[in-house]
Amino acid sequence: MESLEAWYRRYNRRCNAHHFDTLGEFVAEDVVVNGAPQGLADYVAGLEEVVRGFPDYRWELEHLLTRDALIAAQFTDTGTHHGAFRGVPATGRAVTTTELALYRVADGRIAEVWVAADDLRVLDQLR
Repeated sequence: MESLEAWYRRYNRRCNAHHFDTLGEFVAEDVVVNGAPQGLADYVAGLEEVVRGFPDYRWELEHLLTRDALIAAQFTDTGTHHGAFRGVPATGRAVTTTELALYRVADGRIAEVWVAADDLRVLDQLR
């Protein structure tokens, strides 16, 4: 049986490869994000929106903790702004920000996510 840490690292590699259409292997159909029902399709759409704005976007895993069915992850996110993002037209600027996420896994898939990314820092770097 694969450890939760190894499983999550596979999920992170899949995200960094931008293979979002295969995330159903990792994310529940009825996933809840920041306390609100979102569903897999909207979860994937959110990731695709980021990658449309930053086609080279990466979530570099800096710290990872697992305990029972919980995962805590801290990332350094990077990308180059080649498409519209949050109403800002492409600037060609590189951005870096920090993201923290807590996941609850149930039945082998991410059932809940609480995520905080410093989007204001990203927007400041686009000015």
